[in-house]
Amino acid sequence: MQERAIVHMDLDSFFVSVERLRDTRLVGQPVIVGGGSDRGVVAACSYETRAFGVRSAMPMKMALKLCPDAIVLRGDYEAYVQHSEMVTSLIMERAPLVEKASIDEFYLDMTGMERFFGSYAFAQDLRDRIKKQIGLQMSFGLSVNKTVSKVATNHVKPAGEYQVLAGQEKAFLAPMTVNKIPMIGAVTAQTLRNMGIVHVGTLSQMPQRVLERTFGKSGTMLWERANGIDLRPVVPYSEQKSLSKEITFEQDSTDVILLRRILGSLTEQLSYDLRKLGQCTSCITVKVRYSNFDTHTRQISIPASASDHRLIPAVYELFEKLYDRRLLIRLIGVRFSKLLQGQEQLNLFDDGAKLVPLYQAMDSLKNRYGEFSILRASGLMGSTERRNRLPATVVSAGATLASLPAGASHASLPAGASHAKNDE
Repeated sequence: MQERAIVHMDLDSFFVSVERLRDTRLVGQPVIVGGGSDRGVVAACSYETRAFGVRSAMPMKMALKLCPDAIVLRGDYEAYVQHSEMVTSLIMERAPLVEKASIDEFYLDMTGMERFFGSYAFAQDLRDRIKKQIGLQMSFGLSVNKTVSKVATNHVKPAGEYQVLAGQEKAFLAPMTVNKIPMIGAVTAQTLRNMGIVHVGTLSQMPQRVLERTFGKSGTMLWERANGIDLRPVVPYSEQKSLSKEITFEQDSTDVILLRRILGSLTEQLSYDLRKLGQCTSCITVKVRYSNFDTHTRQISIPASASDHRLIPAVYELFEKLYDRRLLIRLIGVRFSKLLQGQEQLNLFDDGAKLVPLYQAMDSLKNRYGEFSILRASGLMGSTERRNRLPATVVSAGATLASLPAGASHASLPAGASHAKNDE
């Protein structure tokens, strides 16, 4: 049976690291993220503050007594989510099987990769890419299971890496204190100390039935973890609240006009999907994969919207920031995330409000005759072959309606809409 290769990756002092990306003056300073009042708690802290004994979940009042010079930040969870999604996207683009355990930690099942690249070298390369492309530092551990890999990561943080070879799990864990095992909290650790069990090696030698009498079913799990046994699989991560579309080209391309048209078409399709679901998006991500398989993403937060005329320009803007004109592109894609239920709030003095009847008419035609029965002219593809596969009915960037499909009623159109043909 092939030995498993499980990598645990953890972003070092994640909240603080994001704050330092946003304000480089914080680099090297003692920083605490959390509630600023006396009743607040520490959500995250820099390693400079940990030297004074500050820890996560500690009352802020106590933390400031330990480190009175610490800089306290309220934190920006929206920014943390955005950076977490950037890291997640990069990891999922490259790793075969990924489980997102929390906002800042991941498990990767690299079983079988030794034949091609080497799991340890792969994890090193992935960590370096995250540092280079996003600016965040990670630590990782590699072993045959989740528990040992997580302990290995924590053992070498920050900016560390460690591999526990197959068969060495028990020996690696033995000298550590029992609270290093992920499932052992403060109460369980204290109960074990009361039993005279301080180190994992001692716990591993305890009879299972004794642990079961004290801890119930968890006693068996405690014994297994202490002996380096953990058969839990890596559960694939799936983005629950997002919509995405992407295209892989048969031939790599640098045709920027074609690329923009495709992005516009993908965005238009996703916008229609949003409106069908009665949702809006508040986060847009554009993905570009080059011919060498390097994949880059950029995202932006926006006021919640499901309108083509708002979303397409944002997609174009992201693409311009991503696009390297020297390289051939293999794949492009668009993703909408942070989806919100409900309709877009439009300003009555904004021209966008005038387009609501137009969108309603377009969606009505699509619902009746199919998604591609009516399109924006700007979304049509540049090549003749691609153009021939698309329907002729289009809507121009100026929001005029083109020729109707057979059988469509003029009554479906909003008042004032024209029937002009647009050859853009």
